Amino acid sequence: MADPTGFLKQPRKDAPKRPVAERLGDWREVYADQDPACRDKQVREQASRCMDCGIPFCHSVSAGCPLGNLIPEWNDLVRQGDWALAGERLHATNNFPEFTGRLCPAPCESACVLAITPDAGGAVTIKRVENTIADVAWERGDVKPQVSTVSSGRSVAVVGSGPAGLAAAQQLTRAGHDVTVYERDDRLGGLLRYGIPEFKMEKRVLDRRLAQLRAEGTRFVTGCEVGVDLTVEQLRERHAAVVLAVGALRGRDAPEVPGRDLRGVHLATDHLVPANKQVEGDGPTPIDARGKHVVIIGGGDTGADCYGTATRQGAVSVTQLDQYPRPPETRDDEVSPWPVWPWILRTYPAHEESGTRRFAVAVERFVGDSDGNLTSVQLREVEVRRIDGIRQVVPVTDDVHVLPADMVLLAIGFEGVEHMPLLGALGLSLTPRGTLSCGPDWQTAPGVFVCGDAHRGASLVVWAIAEGRSVAHAVDTYLTGASELPSPVHPTALPLMVR
Repeated sequence: MADPTGFLKQPRKDAPKRPVAERLGDWREVYADQDPACRDKQVREQASRCMDCGIPFCHSVSAGCPLGNLIPEWNDLVRQGDWALAGERLHATNNFPEFTGRLCPAPCESACVLAITPDAGGAVTIKRVENTIADVAWERGDVKPQVSTVSSGRSVAVVGSGPAGLAAAQQLTRAGHDVTVYERDDRLGGLLRYGIPEFKMEKRVLDRRLAQLRAEGTRFVTGCEVGVDLTVEQLRERHAAVVLAVGALRGRDAPEVPGRDLRGVHLATDHLVPANKQVEGDGPTPIDARGKHVVIIGGGDTGADCYGTATRQGAVSVTQLDQYPRPPETRDDEVSPWPVWPWILRTYPAHEESGTRRFAVAVERFVGDSDGNLTSVQLREVEVRRIDGIRQVVPVTDDVHVLPADMVLLAIGFEGVEHMPLLGALGLSLTPRGTLSCGPDWQTAPGVFVCGDAHRGASLVVWAIAEGRSVAHAVDTYLTGASELPSPVHPTALPLMVR
């Protein structure tokens, strides 16, 4: 039993960050390196705030963690200082806790009982505890390859090496199947590699996990676009089952805005991918913010990634625009009651470093010079309304605001799976949401399974891993008739929300 009064004795303390000036001088993760003994002591104190609630909403699939992470259990093990067993319990439900501990926005914390009222001092720092457990496990050498002692004699192809594909591949390899992961990029990891900036997760974290997968027997083929470099006929001939984990990378554009074709207006991923490649040592990025006034359109995670990247590249100014009004600092129970994901102002580390954010505004026009180069953007104050059930952005004033801009980054979401030859060759079509549908057994076509963003649409890393684990169970069942692999989510599972 955890300490039921721990939250009364210990205030919430998040992980310390490096000074802003230091962070802006490199691409390392923003969090400070701590002496292991000091870190472990602090995290044990934070874990003691967990009360082991009778109904732990934190690991509820609908309200908290879709992986079903056994949060109260490993919190109490950390409180007791049993890091080895805490690591075992964490890895029992999560293949890659060092990914989620760094990248997940932690719906588990929003669903924590201590998040019901500010009087409780805030939710347990679940994300910090999880990340520390994972890091300690690696430091102690507790993370080892788990090589299957049996072989099914069946071969599985996984198309895509993002978190969903890697989770499915690891589970199926451990179940004794012969798994090959096909990745069209030159390096493995999908968005973990080229979408997530280094300052959020250093790629050494990804590389050491890939080394574990290789040691377990998973094979990887890079620079191979299935449907082009490898035909579907060849894929079917080599493999008894196929898992599509191709992501939802088709970025939403704004072709209706006058001036969209000016030089200097880019999709967010067109900025992030080459920036990450430059950090990998591939040479200068063609889309560099150095010396430029940068305007980022979109207030979500991708926008924040562009924000921190542009700042580190040496932008003169960075301004992030959001069509919606500025959210409140604390949860409004009338709008998003506990335990649903709250509508509140989310300040990322990048926002603490430089630049400004503007709310309830939209770009009316991109303005350029006679040579077709972007020079500024024209803004109007707006309000987002539902008119006859259709979302519309409505100007609320005739005043036009002008911002200098040499670079605009469109971070306004994703429209779904990219149009690729593979889909047509498999006879698959996209849903109106741009995703691939599937049945209750995760099959989108006979012997072809889908998981992650390709099925769900652009979502959280924790949902991708959960779907990867679940599709592995379905593939194992398809190949052998039964499976003991876990299946944390159903294809129709949705997070609890208020509309």
